[in-house]
Amino acid sequence: MQRINIVCFGKLKEAFWRDAVAEYSKRLNAFCKLTITEINEEPLSQKPSDREIEQALEAEADIAMKHIPERSYVFALCVEGTQMTSEELSAKLDNIGVSGAGDVTFLIGSSYGLSKRLKARADCRISFSKMTFPHQLMRVILTEQIYRAYTISTGKSYHK
Repeated sequence: MQRINIVCFGKLKEAFWRDAVAEYSKRLNAFCKLTITEINEEPLSQKPSDREIEQALEAEADIAMKHIPERSYVFALCVEGTQMTSEELSAKLDNIGVSGAGDVTFLIGSSYGLSKRLKARADCRISFSKMTFPHQLMRVILTEQIYRAYTISTGKSYHK
């Protein structure tokens, strides 16, 4: 069974976000072993300088790197990433499983994104849209898309 890790920054504050992620996590139990690691965002001043932001991202990267298994295939969610369809994500997860890469890790950045080091560690940079989404919503979208990818590859009727 494939292991999927989601490493993300910040906590889901509202119950409706937690409920949505919990629902997809429960559904995913049939297809993979899902782990979600929440890392606290580094505190920043009200109007941080570019240097402050870079230092915060690097501090977050130090912690995040400890939660990426050594042989994990890493997806970094970032605006400059490649957009893919649900079918393409499904095929990608299938191919990763067949290749023996081990775990799959998805990285969702903090308010200012991901550090250059985390992006460099990624095997694939993906973008879900040209639009900007709240990080909490992105976690819901990601868990739903992972679930959809597995239903596509197993021929379940969820995907239309």
